[in-house]
Amino acid sequence: MHVFFEDDGAFKAGTVLADNDTSLQVEVISGKRLKIKAANVLLRFDGPAPSIMLADAQTIAAGIEPDFLWEVSGDAEFGFAELAKEYFGRMPAPSEAAALALRLHASPMHFYKKGNGRYRAAPVEALQAARAGVERKRRETEEVAAYAAELLAHRLPSAFRDKLPMLLYKPDKLALETRALTNACETARTHPLALLAACGAIPSTHDYHFNRFLFEAFPRGTGFPVVDEPPAIPDLPLAAVRAFSIDDASTTEIDDAFSVRHLANGNLEIGIHIAAPALAIARGSPLDAIARARLSTVYMPGRKITMLPEAVIHRFTLAAGTEPAALSLYVETTHDGDVVRQSTKAERVPIAANLRLDAISECFASDASPSDPEWSDELRALWRLARKLEEGRGKADIARVDYNFMVDWDAPPDGHVTIVPRPRGSPLDKLVAELMIHVNSSWGKVVVDARVPGLYRIQQTGKVRMSTKPEPHQGLGVAQYLWASSPLRRYSDLVNQRQLLAILDGAAPAYVEGDAELFAIMADFEQTYSQYAELQSQMEHYWCLRWLQQENVEESEATVVRDNLVRFDGIPLYARAPDMPALTPGTRVRVGVGRIDLLAATVETRFIAAA
Repeated sequence: MHVFFEDDGAFKAGTVLADNDTSLQVEVISGKRLKIKAANVLLRFDGPAPSIMLADAQTIAAGIEPDFLWEVSGDAEFGFAELAKEYFGRMPAPSEAAALALRLHASPMHFYKKGNGRYRAAPVEALQAARAGVERKRRETEEVAAYAAELLAHRLPSAFRDKLPMLLYKPDKLALETRALTNACETARTHPLALLAACGAIPSTHDYHFNRFLFEAFPRGTGFPVVDEPPAIPDLPLAAVRAFSIDDASTTEIDDAFSVRHLANGNLEIGIHIAAPALAIARGSPLDAIARARLSTVYMPGRKITMLPEAVIHRFTLAAGTEPAALSLYVETTHDGDVVRQSTKAERVPIAANLRLDAISECFASDASPSDPEWSDELRALWRLARKLEEGRGKADIARVDYNFMVDWDAPPDGHVTIVPRPRGSPLDKLVAELMIHVNSSWGKVVVDARVPGLYRIQQTGKVRMSTKPEPHQGLGVAQYLWASSPLRRYSDLVNQRQLLAILDGAAPAYVEGDAELFAIMADFEQTYSQYAELQSQMEHYWCLRWLQQENVEESEATVVRDNLVRFDGIPLYARAPDMPALTPGTRVRVGVGRIDLLAATVETRFIAAA
């Protein structure tokens, strides 16, 4: 006796060795012995041999049209043997009955399985939908093959152009374009990025990196929604000062300026003036929503994405020849720079000049001379105060070098970069830094004394983070450090300025203790600010690689940082020299510059010799 049965979703045939009513011992065609349930047996037959029967059944099944079976099967549930008898017009042979079972099982689009050997025809609507799905898959398979063929010929299919951001930065595995790209890469044994580049999909390596950031941080684009003009600024007194700012040439969001005035008692009154957009941008207003969404201006070499619309910046920036609203900290000092007293007020400040960093002489750090340029006396007064403030903090600057990147976008083929070292701790750098530390620390104390919450930058055990509590900033040596000096560029500063203005007016603060929105702002700002800083670092790294190519640098002096990591001289570029022997950090070395991959933002560096 032989049986045709179902086992683990497959049909098999074998010879019965033992029949125990509820189970059988069967030897299948391969010679393997199985114990099967009696309920899984579909046919019992005496001949032919199981191998012959199964082979014949498969041949017969190949010639049976499932569409015809579906048409004649009716709506009721049926057994395969019943349909086989009707289909063949007689009692079917074992191989014929098995053939019907094979065909029914292989046609799930036409028939639903209802039990062992039992089926029911799919409803008309379901079958039509299934057929449409099969047709869709067939067309998709053809499209994928056609796309892959074009990619292998280094042609970018037209359908890919609108999908490039997705393909480059966050591939959708189910998309036809992604499937085609994956198939083409497997055939060509290459990486998707390399293949897309070969197809002309990445005309600018700079834009590839920049657009990755936009894809993640600005999925709706960098344009601003249309909003009404902010409300009018309240009437403010005009300060009796001539203020001036100190910024680099590309700065448009000028949110800090200084003034020096001689007092009748022989002392000096030094003003630190901060742009005051919080006077007009109220919490919950449309402009506030814009700033809240962006949280900070994004900086990178050659470009920036502002936190506020240009028209708003223009209204509040401390531009020369204007009298913008400002929040001013006045510090009365002796001629030697010792602080006597200080006060804060909101006012309009006449801006006499916007001084540029690259045009300011540092003669103010030495004795006065008749040949000193304009503003030297004022800068000298600020310098005396800065030195006293640094001495009071007890935290000397750590000598280091920052770098300014200037990109000439008009230079072919894709811009020309100039990288200029900017030593930290220079008199001019220290002057500005100390006054900013002082204004943020001083206003932090104003907020603390008023028992009003704010957003502080704190540092403890070497870790810097944001907090709504006034904890010390150990690195700066101050009891509290409220970020409030850049309200045109940082949302935390705009929030803190609202709190300060409320304190000055004796009004209720915009954010009260325990305000959930203040905590949300802090968390969002810290995460976003870190993301923006990472972009700036990545783009500076990219432009360093561009500079190496641009200047045809083949060798460079460098300093060992640790292990095989070195820091190049003259540019802020770190790279690994895998073949470098173990050397003490700080050792001067000479390295060779090899292949530069601007898409991967990597450079091959080899060790030449210790200097």
